[in-house]
Amino acid sequence: MKEITIDRITNLVEKLCIEANCQLPGDICDALKTSQPVEKSTLGKDILHTLLENATIAREENSPICQDTGLTVVFVTIGQDVHIAGGSIEDAINEGVRRGYEKGYLRKSVVRDPIDRINTQDNTPAVIHYEIVPGKDLHIVVAPKGFGSENMSRLCMLKPSQGLEGVKDFVIQTISAAGSNPCPPIIVGVGIGGTMEKSALLSKKALLRPIHEKNTNPALAELEDELLGSINKLGIGPAGFGGTTTALSVNILTYATHIAGLPVSVNIGCHATRHAEGYL
Repeated sequence: MKEITIDRITNLVEKLCIEANCQLPGDICDALKTSQPVEKSTLGKDILHTLLENATIAREENSPICQDTGLTVVFVTIGQDVHIAGGSIEDAINEGVRRGYEKGYLRKSVVRDPIDRINTQDNTPAVIHYEIVPGKDLHIVVAPKGFGSENMSRLCMLKPSQGLEGVKDFVIQTISAAGSNPCPPIIVGVGIGGTMEKSALLSKKALLRPIHEKNTNPALAELEDELLGSINKLGIGPAGFGGTTTALSVNILTYATHIAGLPVSVNIGCHATRHAEGYL
C-alpha cells in the first residue's frame, strides 16, 4: 500500500493549474507551426503566427495564454493500492485549485449556482473525474476549460439506423454551427457510445490525446482523418476569418453501448486546449 498525503495532492494541483494556464502543450504548438506554411489564407497565416507569439510570451512571462482561465476540470487516476492520508482528496484538489488561481493571478470564473450566478471568488469547485486502476500511482491531469469552446459543444442521441454517416453529419454540423465562436483552429474531441453522460466524458477525455498520436484503432484513425479533412474544407479558418486551418486534430474515443442507442458527443477545444499532468 502506497500512502499519499493530501498536502502533496494540493501542492501538485496548485502547480498544474498555473502550468496549464500559462504553457501551451508542445504538441499544439507544433501543430500550429506545421499549419502555417500550408495555410492558404494570408490573414490565416498571420493569425497562426500571432497565436504562436502569444503562446511564447505566456510561457516566458508565466502569464495566462487566454483571459478565460476556465472552469477547472481535473482527471484523477488512482491506483487501487494507493491510500490517501490526512483528509479528503476532493477537498485537497479544490484547495489546490484555490491556491493556484490565487497565486497565478488567474481569473476566477466559477459561480456557485447556475441560477443565482454568484461568483465563488476562487474558481472552485472543480469538476473532478475519478478512475480507479491497478497499481500504486496517482495521476492527475488539470484541464482548464474555457467556455467559448465549451458553449459550442454538443450531444446527440442518434438512432442506430443513422450509423456512421449520421455520426459524421453530426460532427460536421456541430463544427459548422460553431463557426468562429470556439476560437479556431480547434481540437475536436468526439465520444461515441456508452450512455448520454459517458459519451460526453469520452469526448472531453479525447481532447487530451497528443495531436501527433494516431488512434490505435485503424478504422477510427481513418475516420479522424476524414473528419479533419471535411472540417478544414468548411472555410472557417484561424479565428474564423477564413482559411484552410479550422481544426488541428479530431480525436475519437468509443465505448460499448445499448442495442437501441448511438450516443455521440462533440467537445470542442479552442486553439489553447490547455492541460498539464503530474504523478505522485
